[in-house]
Amino acid sequence: MEYFITKGDRITCVLCRHYCTLSEGQIGMCHVEKNVGGNLECLVYGHPVAVHVDPIEKKPLFHFLPRSFSFSLGTVGCNLRCPFCQNWQISQCGEIDTSYTLLPADAARIAQERGCASISYTYNEPAVWYPYAKDIGLEAKKRGLRNVFVSSGFESEEVSEDLPSWLDATNIDLKSYDSGYYKKTLKASLEGVQETLKAMVRLGIWVEVTTLIVPGHNDKEHELKGIAKFIAEELGPHVPWHISAFHPDYKMLDTRSTPISLMEQAYTWGKEAGLYYVYLGNVSLPSQTRCPQCDTLLIERYGFETTHFALDAGHCPQCHRKIEGVWQ
Repeated sequence: MEYFITKGDRITCVLCRHYCTLSEGQIGMCHVEKNVGGNLECLVYGHPVAVHVDPIEKKPLFHFLPRSFSFSLGTVGCNLRCPFCQNWQISQCGEIDTSYTLLPADAARIAQERGCASISYTYNEPAVWYPYAKDIGLEAKKRGLRNVFVSSGFESEEVSEDLPSWLDATNIDLKSYDSGYYKKTLKASLEGVQETLKAMVRLGIWVEVTTLIVPGHNDKEHELKGIAKFIAEELGPHVPWHISAFHPDYKMLDTRSTPISLMEQAYTWGKEAGLYYVYLGNVSLPSQTRCPQCDTLLIERYGFETTHFALDAGHCPQCHRKIEGVWQ
């Protein structure tokens, strides 16, 4: 795909739904895409600031290659302005450190050498460094590795349509069900994220959804029920919903942590909406995957560690129902 469109003496970036139109030398809202001589230059290309090997469950992805490890990397920059961001030191940073270089072929090679089954583009929004992420992903495919996006879901339509050529799975944040909150506070749009989610499912990418519940901001009953209903009816009841606990950070240090009781209530609302798989995250509670048909315990996790695994080639060992996900 082309990453920009030329419009007279300016260019329009097509990596995310902001569609920033940039004059010569101007940088987009993300802090990392720049008009240089009439071309779009990704200033963080080859320069990740965070590189780790993580359990895939940390993404979080619970129905995608469980018990495997994912080579995970991120750069600086983001196209949203979430005041509760837990990676704000890099996502909201416009200072680009080029002292460390990791080229795409080297990233794929190291991932394979470290025994990873996938590469995850995470820690900050991967859409803003899509040219770099895609080049890594194509190298990963050559080595038989899978690719994962951990995203806010504000990719452009062009990027969404391009992703199936190399991406296997994504966890997308559905941060609120209030259009005004998305626009005013997060600097994005609820409708745009919903369209991205529907596109990912339609295009055959494995999708899981996360909602970080921030007390006093997105914790109203009608919002959480609205999210659960949207997932069940527009994406499918098989799409896992991760309900994540907020801890004070960034610009919200005075906001209390999410009560366990609210997490459990949201879990109930998710099941009442018809969702097969609802999980609680960032809390010290076991997380279970049960068969939607016979209720057999299939997987139990504590934190990122799997303590029980009973799937039989992706099926329930009791009733033999196929369990949705990518298991090998």
